[in-house]
Amino acid sequence: MSGADKEFLTTFARGLEVIRSFDTDNPSMTLSAVAEKNGLSRAAARRFLLTLQKLGYVSLEDKKFRLTAKVLELGYAYLASLDFSETITPHLEKVAYELGESCSALVLDGVDIVYVARIPRRGLIPINLQIGARLPAYATSGGRVLMAYLQQPELEAVFEKSRFEKHTPNTKGPDELRVELERVREQGYAIVDQELELGMRAVAVPVVDRREQVRFALNSSSHVSSVTLERIVDEYVPIMRTAARNIASVLP
Repeated sequence: MSGADKEFLTTFARGLEVIRSFDTDNPSMTLSAVAEKNGLSRAAARRFLLTLQKLGYVSLEDKKFRLTAKVLELGYAYLASLDFSETITPHLEKVAYELGESCSALVLDGVDIVYVARIPRRGLIPINLQIGARLPAYATSGGRVLMAYLQQPELEAVFEKSRFEKHTPNTKGPDELRVELERVREQGYAIVDQELELGMRAVAVPVVDRREQVRFALNSSSHVSSVTLERIVDEYVPIMRTAARNIASVLP
């Protein structure tokens, strides 16, 4: 066993997987369902669930377990570490005001992007995007920005694990995406035109910290009827790049 393996706490990791197994399709589950979904015996699943219940992360009602609001503390601890509410959200609000569109901050988690902050524009985009929402990285502007700046082994892992579904007739496949990521690296922004949802255009830029590390992406989504691709390049990108630089200057 390697040194890295000795440091890995399998039980802790499985407990986190139990938490993550609750989702939109499975907001509440019986003991048997949790065991089956996580590949655990009923006895092991019971120990995990009762431990999480005692810690306040799950509740039990009518023989079904569900997550409690305390789980949000785990996510908010991350947001607090970046001080989103005090330093970053105002920049998103400024972009949203100047563009008259939504503005979000996204991070890469495996093959998905996760929304960690969002200033929405109501009524235009049908996808329900709240903080914590996940979308496939390969089909989103923010995901492509974050993928473009990965080291090669990490990028290959994302390609290998992604399920390249054809969300619309415009959705790029793996080969097209590799070419597109080269373009994103060269130009410093990504535009996705109706590849995830028909009628939706999105643009994203990276937020690069003082150590030249891409921390997250800024994204704005618009309906095709409200903005052309040319206007996105000429107006949206410069505004978002300015916001990204301003955010980078206050990152810890």
